[in-house]
Parts: sequence; structure tokens; C-alpha cells
Amino acid sequence: MQIGIFSVGDVTRDPTTGRTPTEHERIDAMTRIALKAEEVGLDVFATGEHHNPPFVPSSPTTHLGYIAAKTERLRLSTSTTLITTNDPVKIAEDYAFLQHLSGGRIDLMMGRGNTGPVYPWFGKDIRDGIPLAIENYHLLRRLWREPVVDWKGRFRTPLQGYTSTPAPLDGVPPFVWHGSIRSTEIAEQAAFYGDGFFHNHIFWNPEHTAQMVGLYRRRFEHHGHGDADQAIVGLGGQVFMAGAEAEAVRRFRPYFDVAPVYGHGPSLEEFTRTTPLTVGTPEQVIERYLGYADLVGDYQRQLFLIDHAGLPIDVVLEQVEILGREVAPVLRAEFDRRRPAHVPSDPPTHESLRAEGPDSPHRTVITAVARDAAEVSA
Repeated sequence: MQIGIFSVGDVTRDPTTGRTPTEHERIDAMTRIALKAEEVGLDVFATGEHHNPPFVPSSPTTHLGYIAAKTERLRLSTSTTLITTNDPVKIAEDYAFLQHLSGGRIDLMMGRGNTGPVYPWFGKDIRDGIPLAIENYHLLRRLWREPVVDWKGRFRTPLQGYTSTPAPLDGVPPFVWHGSIRSTEIAEQAAFYGDGFFHNHIFWNPEHTAQMVGLYRRRFEHHGHGDADQAIVGLGGQVFMAGAEAEAVRRFRPYFDVAPVYGHGPSLEEFTRTTPLTVGTPEQVIERYLGYADLVGDYQRQLFLIDHAGLPIDVVLEQVEILGREVAPVLRAEFDRRRPAHVPSDPPTHESLRAEGPDSPHRTVITAVARDAAEVSA
């Protein structure tokens, strides 16, 4: 099982000091967090993609390339690559290049983005979000799998005799996750292609999580990629830890109460009861997240949001240390102990996909015609 952290890169005032970090400080902090993740034995660092304040990660490939040069083992990912507002031609180029730079330690999580104003900034309409995600991803797959592409679609100019460069490392495109919180069409898209499905349910109740993952699993099996319990699933999470639950609550409450993402709403106690947010001891975090395997079935990737709500970098690094040293080893061991033999323990990696050889479905030329949003959601 891959265990790691993801960052949304928010620039948020620390309510205990009144200080707001600069954009430079926030970018530097994200880098330090990634390096700490490798140091303490975590598997993945993922960054979001945002093009609006108060967020800084507008260029994930730039940042991940920089981190790749400073790490050796850490797998690098996006927690959102905007498949809707980015040109799939540029995505194909950028992430194949990053593959080469990182030695294959890269994958992507495709997302639509839910910030309305961003769409027109890139010449798009948020009402086309689902059709854009479907059409753009179909083109992206072809660009990574066919040496010459002729293509015509609804949302961009046609391509004639186009070759994307560089080609994916070793002829193996990066593994793709499709991230969705509530769009069943995206769960269907992930299942249709046999890709991973990441449900970042940090604001949602367990029943909704089980429903979305269950849909993806059933459709994964329907499309012939394996049994439902073999589908590649990832979940998000939020934690704040200390030696005692009361201490964790005392330290985290000032940040929770005024955080833009959930402050001024449900109480900390209500939020921790109804969502994955866990504020307590490492043992409580372990118990809580083992419970998600009981809820949705065995899964392959768990990413935690830690650096948010204005938490200072020294506190965040402390949390990464606890996660890597005390939580991750126990979670991995327990997942391994409980996992059925026919269920994959990890998501596909560059190494595993390369080992499958030229007949791997992840390497073959895609010839199916992309379906529109109505067909995918049917």
C-alpha cells in the first residue's frame, strides 16, 4: 500500500500568531514537506493545481521536477491535474518530460476543478466540465500511445499527423488516477479505461464514500478489467496527531475554528465524527483508517492532507514525522495481513507496467471512440 501526503498549497493566516506566510514561504514549505516525506519513509507526495488565490501551486510539473531532483525514492503525483482547462497536448508533453526527469516516479490524478472563474480564464465553460474531461482524456491517452495522431473533437483545433514529444519513458505512459468527489461520470470513466479512482472524501460522510467507490468497482468489473475487489482505489484523509487526544484537540482547534475550508461551520467534534478528519493519537488514526478498508474494501493508496489551515511549517513537519514513523508502518502491515491474495497491494508503477511488456493494456494503442457525457453516465 502506498501512503503519502498531498497539499492544496493554500496560503492561510496562522490564527495563533496572526501571521500569513508569503507565497515564496509557502512554496518553500511544500518542498520541505516533500523532502521530509521521503526522509521518514512515506511513499508519495502529491500537489494540487490551482490558478487562483489563496493557492500557489499553479505549475505542478515545475515543482515536481524540482522535488524529483532532490529525492531518490519518493513517488511524485498531482492531487489534481486539470484535464478540463489544460490542453491535453501540453499535458502529454509536460508529464512525459517529467517522467524522464524523475526516472518514472510520476503519476497523475485527473480532476475537473470546481472553481467557476478558472474556466473562462482558460477559454472554457464550467458547464462543459464533464464533456471536457471525457474528450480531453481520450485524446491524452492517444497522444501517449500512438506515434502519429489524427484527431478531431469538439473543444480544440484538429490534429493532423501530430507526434507528441518526448514519448513516454520506455513506452509506458504515466499511471492515471481519476479524482472525483461526487461525479459518477468520472468514476465511470476511470472504470472504463481500467485506471485508478481516487475519492478525496475529506468533507464527506462514510456512506457517500462507500457509494462512490462501490460504483467504480462494479463498473471496473463490468468493463472486464478484473474482479470488483481488484479495482485500484485511493482515498484522501486529514489528521492531526499528538501523544494524547486532548492535546491534539487543544492544539488543532484554533486552526479548525477559523480555517476557510471548514471554519465557522460544524464543530470540530461533529466534523471528526462525520468525515475522515481524525484529531487524536497515532493509534486512533490507525484504527480510523483501517476502518475505511472495512467500508470500501482493500485499497492501494492513502494520501493525507496535513499542511493546511495556517499550520506553521514546524508543526507540519512534526506531523509528517509521526505519520511516517508511527502510523504508516502499522497501516502497511495491517493492510498486508488482511488483504486477499488476489487483490493488488499497490497501484501500478512505472516499473510494474514496464514489466508487463508490450501486451499490457496500459501500453496498447487505444482505438475505441470516446463517448460523450451522456453515454459515459448511462
